[in-house]
Amino acid sequence: MSVTRIGVLTGGGDCPGLNAVIRAVVRKGVQSHGYEFTGFRDGWRGTLDGRTVKLDIPAVRGILPRGGTILGSSRTNPLKEPDGVRRIKETLAEHEVGPLIAIGGEDTLGVAARLHEEYGIPCVGVPKTIDNDLSATDYTFGFDTAVQIATEAIDRLHTTAESHMRVLVVEVMGRHAGWIALHSGLAGGANVILVPEQPFDVDQVCAWVTSRFEASYAPIVVTAEGAVPRDGEVVLKDSSRDSFGHVRLSGVGDWLAHEIERRTGHEARTTVLGHVQRGGTPSAFDRWLATRFGLHAVDAVREGDFGKMVALRGTDIVRVPLAEAVATLKTVDPARYAEAGVFFG
Repeated sequence: MSVTRIGVLTGGGDCPGLNAVIRAVVRKGVQSHGYEFTGFRDGWRGTLDGRTVKLDIPAVRGILPRGGTILGSSRTNPLKEPDGVRRIKETLAEHEVGPLIAIGGEDTLGVAARLHEEYGIPCVGVPKTIDNDLSATDYTFGFDTAVQIATEAIDRLHTTAESHMRVLVVEVMGRHAGWIALHSGLAGGANVILVPEQPFDVDQVCAWVTSRFEASYAPIVVTAEGAVPRDGEVVLKDSSRDSFGHVRLSGVGDWLAHEIERRTGHEARTTVLGHVQRGGTPSAFDRWLATRFGLHAVDAVREGDFGKMVALRGTDIVRVPLAEAVATLKTVDPARYAEAGVFFG
């Protein structure tokens, strides 16, 4: 297809590196191919309501180190909106937009896959999620920054835990995949790491905590928000769901701290990092990866290779079908989790 104007959107939760992708897409598209760009505000919501912003080189100047996204984001699922597909097609036609570059995680890219396959809307995907749970790419941008932030928090909590000889439970993000908990827990010297993939035994956690105190050290417990006790259920903040059907997690840290204190007699406190992990300046690695993803996304558009997502394999950027990219989540392998077990207790 003949391409002159490309649409760009960022969907789902924000994360460091989104602006780096936008910058790379616009810089390469304008300078190398003479493309024009229209940004859609607030993810898929912008394609439904026609909320746009002009993206040119002045618009992306200076945004490389900025966190968040200059386009805004949302968890809007246009496929559940009345006449959603029709409204998207009308918006694209009104603004003379051809292909779409969708930057997001499982949900955002799942919509892009269906729009391409079922409705003929040309889409190219860029993988973004701090959870690092897209199976078709070795890493997603945003993950490295989130791990660095969590690790720094754990480092700081060690000293205050030892000053008061209390248990500190650190709750990090990770709905279905415990990559942030595993990486930051190992890097930060946590004494217990809990991930969604491995239901945990509260008595065993308490035994590890007690063992740590016997060695005259205060324990740090790192738990992903989606971690589940072996004989219980996921702890929910409330029962509401977003338009993709996800419940709102967070609460397992407080629950676990209460159980540890009740069962061991040692004072326990919780730190929930929450959105701190998603905000702020992206790491050097995330800027590098996001920039490369943006450059290769433009190449995919240039070559008419739609219905694909750019992905990192080793040090190479490759393309994989969007449908394959969102088919299964990349979760923590039991062997990877077992490696950390030597440091528990």
